[in-house]
Amino acid sequence: MKKYTLFGFFFFLLLFSNSAFAQKKGFYENVQKKNISKLLDDFNTFAANADYKNYFDCFAEESTFIGTDATEVWNKKEFKDWAKPFFDKKTTWNFKSLKRNIYFSKDGNYAWFDEILDTQMKICRGSGVVEKIGGKWKVKQYVLSVTVPNEVVDEVTKIKTPIEDALIQKLK
Repeated sequence: MKKYTLFGFFFFLLLFSNSAFAQKKGFYENVQKKNISKLLDDFNTFAANADYKNYFDCFAEESTFIGTDATEVWNKKEFKDWAKPFFDKKTTWNFKSLKRNIYFSKDGNYAWFDEILDTQMKICRGSGVVEKIGGKWKVKQYVLSVTVPNEVVDEVTKIKTPIEDALIQKLK
């Protein structure tokens, strides 16, 4: 009888610890999602306020920014150089997140996100990867995409064809 009681106790303990672990993991993920959301909201606010230093502090030292044009793939230094005149003239961009999804790697050191943005280009999509570095989340890769409603994709394709055909040939 003691054997069954002891088995039941350990079974209950295992069940309880798994449940507590799941709750703790869920709590941890919610806290980290809030931290990442704050990073991304601050990132957008710093750009809108032409705050060059704080905007680029959001990026990891080894990071990439991919813009809306097919030729815009920059490491942090290249992006800083490209963006500096806009920040200096206070003619930066103002993006507001409308909807955001955040997902985590198993080890919790990386997360990836996608978001729908309200911008001067109308709806855009921001997506990327963040890494926890020194206890703080930093942008490792950011991709900005212009969305194209399915109803007008043929018209948009006609407009961009002469511009992008040359690039396609160059890249082949």
